Amino acid sequence: MASINLIDAFQDFKDAENLDRPTLMKVVEDVFKTLLRKKFTSDANFDVIVNAEQGDLEIFRRRNIVDDDEVIDPLSEVPYSYAITKEPDYEIGEELMEEMTMSDFGRRAILAAKQTLGGRINDLKKNVLLKKYADRIGEIVSAEVYQVWKKEVLLLDEDGNELILPKSEQIPQDFFKKGENIRAVVERVEMKNNSPVIVLSRTSNKFLAKLLEIEVPEIFDGLITIKKIVREPGERAKVAVESYDDRIDPVGACVGMKGSRIHGIVRELKNENIDVINYTSNIQLLIQRSLTPAKISYMNLDNDGKEADVFLKQDQISLAIGRRGINIKLAIELTGYHIEVYNEDTEDVEEDDDIDLDEFNDEIEQWIIDALKLIGCDTAKSVLKLSNEELERRTDLEKETIEDVRKILEAEFEEDDDENA
Repeated sequence: MASINLIDAFQDFKDAENLDRPTLMKVVEDVFKTLLRKKFTSDANFDVIVNAEQGDLEIFRRRNIVDDDEVIDPLSEVPYSYAITKEPDYEIGEELMEEMTMSDFGRRAILAAKQTLGGRINDLKKNVLLKKYADRIGEIVSAEVYQVWKKEVLLLDEDGNELILPKSEQIPQDFFKKGENIRAVVERVEMKNNSPVIVLSRTSNKFLAKLLEIEVPEIFDGLITIKKIVREPGERAKVAVESYDDRIDPVGACVGMKGSRIHGIVRELKNENIDVINYTSNIQLLIQRSLTPAKISYMNLDNDGKEADVFLKQDQISLAIGRRGINIKLAIELTGYHIEVYNEDTEDVEEDDDIDLDEFNDEIEQWIIDALKLIGCDTAKSVLKLSNEELERRTDLEKETIEDVRKILEAEFEEDDDENA
């Protein structure tokens, strides 16, 4: 059939889009039936035969042979005089089957059909891609880095489909080069400008959960359950796990012999420290475990207000709080309790002449006060008891900022002393 390269184009579509044969056959059939309806008002007397394997397309027109003066419906009937020009042996009452050529439709109609076919197959490809990844949300995929931009990375999967890894979904220490393969979890599927956008993530808790499922067979088999994950991507993560089999140590199984199972995950997450803790419904014990690696001395709980005052030895406070306050922040997220850290050796934590840091918010910026609170310094004297070097190490505040804060706090107590004198 002279199709103005339509069949060649169809073959190209078949190879490029990797769509199943029946679907392609149905699309081509629908396109040409639409073409027939536009030309003949009906496609009832036409057979469209598509061979998707070879890219062949045949259209046959069926009409009943009647006497020349008895033709009522030219769409379904053909005069006897016309039929015998095709085959002299035809008789009245038989069916005339004619193969149509592309020239019967006209060049303009064929070009329109070709465009329609391309559009339909592109829409079909989008729907297949959308469904494929919508069903894989929460799963890990491996893809090749194709292009690295400032705000996102473009990746290609094994079928050449484009995937996006935004900067916000990358671990801060991530550095990608074109051509390397990376792993990420399918976070969501969006539609932008009528096209599916597959968004991946390496910062999602689901990514860590899936990595654990891959590395720990007991999790995959359902013998160990991940109760909750909290993360500060690239810095620290806490994973609460529980086993329904008393013979299985959930923490030991996740960590593996000499850390063999957890080390691979740590490398994948750019040396993110992972604390695996045994989940318990005993909130006091859960808070204690969540502050790992610090060892607490005792605590006061307010279950109604969901608050916990935790007391530790001086050398354990920095461990409980962690670098930039990340450890205590994750513990709060994991337990759902607001945790305050105190030095158990400090006798004047609640001295009457001490002043809450919030009282200085007209002189000290709130973000500085918040940074000091994260290390357990809620009052002026609790700040003054620590050296500038200790404050700088534990808060990451600049030396000049700490000196300014100390001057403001010391001046307040000097004024009080002058008044008392």
